[in-house]
Amino acid sequence: MSLFSVKKLFRLCILFIPLCAEAQEQQIELKAGDVITRSVTVKKGVYYLNGPDALLPAIIIEGNNITVDFNGSVLVGNKNIQTPDLFTGTGILVKKGSKVVIKNAIIKGYKVGLMAKEVDGLEISGCDLSYNYRRRLQSGRLKEDLSDWMSYHHNEKDEWLRFGAGIYLDSCTNALVYDNIITNGQCGLMMTCSDNGRIYNNNFSYNSAIGIGMYRSNYNQLLYNRVDWNVRGYSYGYYYRGQDSAGMLVFTQCSNNVFAHNSVTHSGDGFFLWAGQETIDTGIGGCNDNLIYDNDFSYAPTNAVEITFSRNKVIKNKLHGCWHGIWGGFSYYMEIGRASCRERV
Repeated sequence: MSLFSVKKLFRLCILFIPLCAEAQEQQIELKAGDVITRSVTVKKGVYYLNGPDALLPAIIIEGNNITVDFNGSVLVGNKNIQTPDLFTGTGILVKKGSKVVIKNAIIKGYKVGLMAKEVDGLEISGCDLSYNYRRRLQSGRLKEDLSDWMSYHHNEKDEWLRFGAGIYLDSCTNALVYDNIITNGQCGLMMTCSDNGRIYNNNFSYNSAIGIGMYRSNYNQLLYNRVDWNVRGYSYGYYYRGQDSAGMLVFTQCSNNVFAHNSVTHSGDGFFLWAGQETIDTGIGGCNDNLIYDNDFSYAPTNAVEITFSRNKVIKNKLHGCWHGIWGGFSYYMEIGRASCRERV
């Protein structure tokens, strides 16, 4: 190698060293109470971070055009995984902002894994928010305890938070939520007042109440998700109403959404839609013009599809082995087409 080539290589190495140092400086270690306002990569590890409540989460992310790559790091809110009914606090809170990307995080041991409020263009991908809060079941095999019943009829004051969530979106527009896992909690993804989102390729199965819940949320697309085995109290031959659990819950003024190509089997109700008390009292509004297309809602102990006080299209869905295929109380101008129904044996 000539002397000129050696000098050139040396200059390139000198230029490269600061770039490597800068890349390493972008990796941060987390501490409880951190506020992240710029793009960072988290140093991979297990972080035991207490987040006492929604207003005092373990980590806050705030700002615009931010990407936070958790790099497979684990955030743990409660070390005792044997007491999920006692979990409290929030792991991550994303506050007002736009174009915030969160990826590759593992969050467990909280009442709410990840909460976002008033964020436009939020993106959550590659995250595992399993093993967060779930309330202890009081029912036994032979007898149902009515205290296990859920109620999601009101959420104007975030009443849904008493049941916890893997992800809770409040007033978030244009969200992308994909390639995530939420299992062994009480509720998977819960959305309120959140429009124009796309929720796809997630696995929100084996939760004890709700896989995906929506409240006053419109123009969303929920596609190619696995939302199986979201069921609460059920004992074959003794009680079978599911205690208002559901794979997909759509409550109060949710319209123009698309639910297509999802697997939503073995849940309390497969798909549970209710227009809301406002519509019942006034006759105005409703959960209207939703398209429920080519989903599998089979093997619900109650109804494959319960859809009331509204106008919707239920097309080409599988509704096998349920107590009822479609329960359409007080629905009107509802289009039902090419459903595959088989009775429960």
